[in-house]
Amino acid sequence: MNHTMRVAILYGGKSVEHEISINSARNIAEYIDKEEFESIHLGISKQGTWFLTDGVVSEIEDGDPVHIDVSVSPVSFRTASGREFKPDIVFPVLHGTDGEDGSIQGMLRALELPFVGSGVLGSSLSMNKLYAKRLMQTVDVPVGNYESFTIDEREKIHFPDLRDKLGLPFMAKAANLGSSVGVFKVTSEESFVSALNEIFTYDHILICEEFVDGRELECAVMGNDNPEASLPGEIVVSSDYDFYTYEAKYLDPDAAKIVVPAEIPGETAGMIRDLSIRTYKVLHCQDFARVDLFLKKDGTILINEINTIPGFTNSSMFPMMWKERGISFTALITRLIRLAEERYKKESAIVTSRKS
Repeated sequence: MNHTMRVAILYGGKSVEHEISINSARNIAEYIDKEEFESIHLGISKQGTWFLTDGVVSEIEDGDPVHIDVSVSPVSFRTASGREFKPDIVFPVLHGTDGEDGSIQGMLRALELPFVGSGVLGSSLSMNKLYAKRLMQTVDVPVGNYESFTIDEREKIHFPDLRDKLGLPFMAKAANLGSSVGVFKVTSEESFVSALNEIFTYDHILICEEFVDGRELECAVMGNDNPEASLPGEIVVSSDYDFYTYEAKYLDPDAAKIVVPAEIPGETAGMIRDLSIRTYKVLHCQDFARVDLFLKKDGTILINEINTIPGFTNSSMFPMMWKERGISFTALITRLIRLAEERYKKESAIVTSRKS
């Protein structure tokens, strides 16, 4: 009899995107192929405590507290009530800080637990929008004009200089957040000061970018040795919003219309797919990611950022773009798990000790 693979769905976390993670994980738990996989639900509270939960739930702390026993190999998970379990693979569905920045990936790698998604390097590079932009520029991936500052350089930040370099309006954002948290459209010096104060409560790196008057597109990428890209999708944001804000993404069902595939020329779609794969490779992404970009009226394409753990909610573009390619939600989850399993086997073949 074939062993049913035990998949630990890891969700929640200390990030400001905690609730989004729960919504994504709930969908994965619902659509995972239950004939191939047994799902284990591991919730992380906003304080960082781990719990074994009965399904994916918002009340994570009502679960059974978990600790990890590293005295055995493979590592064992044990709960306060005495339950023991050993997942075969972990599926992190953690958006933002501590979940998408390489932190949890480093822990899982140290524990020799296979996991779905990019490793430490790809996660940390992609999460930091500043260093991601710098790396993209080394392989001629087009990005918008930007300026960056650390919190220690706050006294050097002058609104008139940024206005002259970037034009008005411009965007101000935290370097290490997602889901449009800590992102502001700056229209005046007063709005900039307000944005600055909030951004530095979330992060110690500020990025100011030119405001791009263009269409917002996304492209899904999946694979390792030979990654493939979906056709791009488009987000058409209501005129009630200045840009695709957190509220527009997750709180207002009428704020945006998703068009998959985007209504763009085939040549443009091909260029976007090529640029998305190039971005994916230079940032050392693995298994899957979603590339966000702008298409200007003159046909210019600018890469905005890449998300190594894109959303799996009912309104998320990543699964929708693959569905258009004929891959169902269930088949997509299976493919991602199999990609991670195959990659882990290859990585495990690397020798880590030197014979004397």
